Order: sequence, then structure tokens, then C-alpha cells
Amino acid sequence: MNPLAKLAGYGAALVFVFGGAAFAGSRIDVHPGTSASTPAMGGEMAMAQPVRGLAVSDHGLTLELVRRTARPGERFQLAFRIADRRGATVRDFDVEHTKRMHLIVVRRDMTGFQHVHPAQHPDGTWSVPVTLRDAGSYRVLADFSAGGKPYTLADDLTVDGAVRSHPLPAPTRTVDVDGLRVSRSDDLDFTVTRDGRPVELADYLGAKGHLVALREGDLAFLHVHPDESRLRFEAHFPTPGRYRLFLQFKTTDGRLHTAAFTEEVTR
Repeated sequence: MNPLAKLAGYGAALVFVFGGAAFAGSRIDVHPGTSASTPAMGGEMAMAQPVRGLAVSDHGLTLELVRRTARPGERFQLAFRIADRRGATVRDFDVEHTKRMHLIVVRRDMTGFQHVHPAQHPDGTWSVPVTLRDAGSYRVLADFSAGGKPYTLADDLTVDGAVRSHPLPAPTRTVDVDGLRVSRSDDLDFTVTRDGRPVELADYLGAKGHLVALREGDLAFLHVHPDESRLRFEAHFPTPGRYRLFLQFKTTDGRLHTAAFTEEVTR
């Protein structure tokens, strides 16, 4: 084979490798009544959204944590800002799901999940009190929209001490939490019961519930939302693997509940 032919073949291989890598993961943001983009049958692919939640910077915006370490079980202010390309603090954010900033904190083994909504200060910085019970490496994901564009930026925070990691629980269709039983179907239709009777739910973040899914390993972030009238979600997972689903909902007494499920995706 002549040198030109070899170069052409090498270039084609690079296109294939990097094209496949770009499609390997995505953030899916499904609003009520809509479906997520997913690979079509027959080998054709629908338009994939870019990967989110894997980098500290995206399209000129950067998540800057004030501190990168904490002590186990000690309450502290988790403070941060969003900086633009010039290093200036971003102050203007869109309202998404009734909030201008959503912050997810979870340990690398996907335990210790927290979904909180920090307060913005006059200088544009954000802070929220949190307690991280166990030692380990935590992923901090800031999920927001600015100028009509959604972002999910992430960085790590270390809690000092001896780390005892936990394996991901096996997939199950029912989870008991706070005296409630949460059941799910194959199509992510959830029901909440107490002693076998349906439980009335209050609205939470503008819907009947909220679901965050994280991919095992890299903690790629999928952000999905239910339809308008019930606790049902429409989503297609971007790659095979195991995911942890964190379902949050409110009961009419005002209490917020979190039920976690493991989803195993095969192709």
C-alpha cells in the first residue's frame, strides 16, 4: 500500500474512533410529555446530545469550588461560583424546574446522594450547608441553564478518612423508604403506597417528582422529568451499563423522600 493510501486509512480510523467516543454518553433532559433522543433501529442514529457532568468546564463556563476537602460528619458551607472565559463571575441564570441552580452531591460509589438548591449571594457566588457523613471522593454537579443553554459542570471534593466503598445494589422493582413502598415498572412508571394503599403526592419542582440518573464508573449525568399528571418518566439510556436512579417526591405533609433504584441497561 502506498503512503497516501495508508494516511487515508489512518484518518478514517480516527474518525470512527472519535465519532464513537462522542456518542458513548449523553445528558438526557426530558421535559413533561416529550421523549429523549436515542439511537434508532436499523443502525441509524438520532441526533445525540453532548456528554454532560464529566468536566469542570463547558462552552466557556467553569465550576469553581471554594474548598476541595471536608471532614466526615461535619456540617460546612459548600460554596462555589460559575466563572466565564474572562474569569468573571456569572450572575444571570435561567429558572429551570422552579430553581436557578440545582446541585447534586454524591460519593463516587453513588452513596450519600444529596440534591440541594443553594442560595445566590449579591456577588454572584452560591452556597448551601451540607454534611457528608462518610469519607471518600464526592462528585459535585452544578446543573443550571444560562442564556437558554443547559449546563452540567462537575468537580470532585474529598472527605478525609478511611474509605469503605459499597457495591451497587442489585436491580429491584420495589424500594422501601420512610415507611413508604415505591414500585416501578419497566417503562419507569412509579407508584407510591403505604400499607398497600396509594399515597397522594404534592408537586415537587413543578412536577409530581424528579429523577436523576448517574452512570456507574464516570457518573455521567442524565436528568429526566415525569409527565405532567403522574410519576412516570420517558428516557433512553445512552450506553449499556449500570445506572443509579434517584427518585425524589413530596408527600402532602411536605416531606421530601428519596428512593434509589439500580438500572441495568443492555443492548
